[in-house]
Amino acid sequence: MGSQQYDQLLSSYGACTPDQRATLIHTTVSGYFQFVTFSHRWGVNEPLLRDVEGHSIYGMSTEGGFGKLQAFCLRAYEQNYLWAWSDTCCIDKDSSAELQEAIGSMFAWYRRSALTIVHLSDVPDNGSFGASEWFRRGWTLQELLAPQTILFYTQYWSPYKNLSGSNHKSDANVMQELENATGIDSRFLTNFSPGVDDARSRLLWASPRCTTRPEDIAYSLFGIFALHLPVLYGESAENALGRLLAEIISQSGDISVLDW
Repeated sequence: MGSQQYDQLLSSYGACTPDQRATLIHTTVSGYFQFVTFSHRWGVNEPLLRDVEGHSIYGMSTEGGFGKLQAFCLRAYEQNYLWAWSDTCCIDKDSSAELQEAIGSMFAWYRRSALTIVHLSDVPDNGSFGASEWFRRGWTLQELLAPQTILFYTQYWSPYKNLSGSNHKSDANVMQELENATGIDSRFLTNFSPGVDDARSRLLWASPRCTTRPEDIAYSLFGIFALHLPVLYGESAENALGRLLAEIISQSGDISVLDW
């Protein structure tokens, strides 16, 4: 912890009663470790764990995904957070065990984040986000539903429509645009609970979306349904979806999911 923060904590600690000190320490430490998650469309030259391990992010190339990662970290810092997480370089994709754990935990990580920053690389500064490819990718569905707090940024990292608020999910106009772009009612966008309730509707939300690897269309929904299933890269999309649907029916008894 930086010396200024430490000095401030010591000063406050000395002015507290014994009962207040534990609360102060818990609040201060919890706040220090709050983190920001990143949501975006993968592009060319995305930095992986081995690319950034042991290096300063800001001392690296600004080309391709490296520049995007630097911009994300800067926006997180501007919002007064010291920790930032990106799916490109914060998962060891060479480890099948870590990848399995990450896919099973992804929804929870976005839910626990203090803020999710969304970069819409195909939306100009004066544009609307309804046509963005971000709304047609499989993994971004849970990255929209899970966070309580979210900020959208346009192609050149300006806040969406220059909105100055700290949470675009609290902006009525943005919420209406999100409803129009996704077909998802605002009550789910702002207060979504994972699980197998109303499973058919949740599958319909995902039906227009696609993933680079066919089987990911099923894996990207594990968190939305709060299911923990094996990740078997190399299986067909049909087999992956079959396993997903079978587990949904097993837990819910709802066979309407076979017609989505």
